[in-house]
Amino acid sequence: MAAPEAGLAGDLDEVSKIMGRIRSEDEACRIAAAREIRRLTKTSSRHRRQLAGAIVPLVSMLRSLSSDSGEPAILALVNLAVKDERNKTKIVEVGALEPLLHFLQSTNSSLQEYATAALLTLSASFPNRPSISASGALPLLIKILVDGNPQAKIDALMAVYNLSTISENLGIILPLHPIPPLLCLLKSCRKSSKIAEKCSALLELLVSLEEGRAALTAAEGGVLTIVEVLEEGSLRSREHAVGILLTLCESDQCRYRDIILKEGAIPGLLELTVQGTPKSQVKAHLLLQLLRSSRSKRSELQAGTFDSIVCNIVSKMDGGEQMGKAKKMLADMIKVSMEQSLRHLQQRAFVGSSPNKPP
Repeated sequence: MAAPEAGLAGDLDEVSKIMGRIRSEDEACRIAAAREIRRLTKTSSRHRRQLAGAIVPLVSMLRSLSSDSGEPAILALVNLAVKDERNKTKIVEVGALEPLLHFLQSTNSSLQEYATAALLTLSASFPNRPSISASGALPLLIKILVDGNPQAKIDALMAVYNLSTISENLGIILPLHPIPPLLCLLKSCRKSSKIAEKCSALLELLVSLEEGRAALTAAEGGVLTIVEVLEEGSLRSREHAVGILLTLCESDQCRYRDIILKEGAIPGLLELTVQGTPKSQVKAHLLLQLLRSSRSKRSELQAGTFDSIVCNIVSKMDGGEQMGKAKKMLADMIKVSMEQSLRHLQQRAFVGSSPNKPP
């Protein structure tokens, strides 16, 4: 027998033995088989296909609601589902959601974390999202976003974002008060991280509704945190951040304009008109136009100053000027525009550090 054929025969023999053990009446035998499935499917798409028949017995292990059987079963199912759409949908179809929701509520933080990872993996499949949404997973995921362990919080964030792409779910998510824990996570992570990107993306979806806009601006440091992402985030995060601020201002300019200005958004917006993604640049221009509008003549003069500089830079860029010159012009623009923002930031820092600050 040729070597490749011998290897394939050996694989099939091993798979056959594992399939026998995962269907065993003996719990210890099933647990050992689940661990072996997890090992084999960790990086092998071939083994994910070959062991797809283990999905039904693994879900049966979940239904026992035993922590001893639940943990290896969840971990095996997660690996079977990774990068395999067929396995993802089959896991949901054969009834995995109900026991997974049970483990989401476990007082065992590890089990809760593994169940959250499973829902994240399953929610990556578009066909699964309506079923997961209807299962009642969202309230549990938001709760984990509040009090789960660090990894569970991250996975819950990603899962909620996946489910939020169904527009009807935004109306379910917002009454669960997700914005404070999202801001907390955003404040604590690196603004250039993938976590910040997902937080910003989810917040941009949530502020499309008035309840979301009110919650963001009512939260302590809410708009400031978005401004920090605008300045320090990855290109994608900055695109979401300017989208959030633009949505606020477009929805009610009178209500949100001063809030955005007071948190020092202008320098980041001006930089974004040159260095952002094409979408960011468009959004930054639109927002700058909204922020320039004021009933105050003094404000109109200041707005006209930075607006004319922005227009000058854009015209030069469109005319093919080199980036070095554009950056020099950008520096001049920021110098002109920062005075008001810096004054506010210095005042806020002074108040925050004052020993006489009232409790």
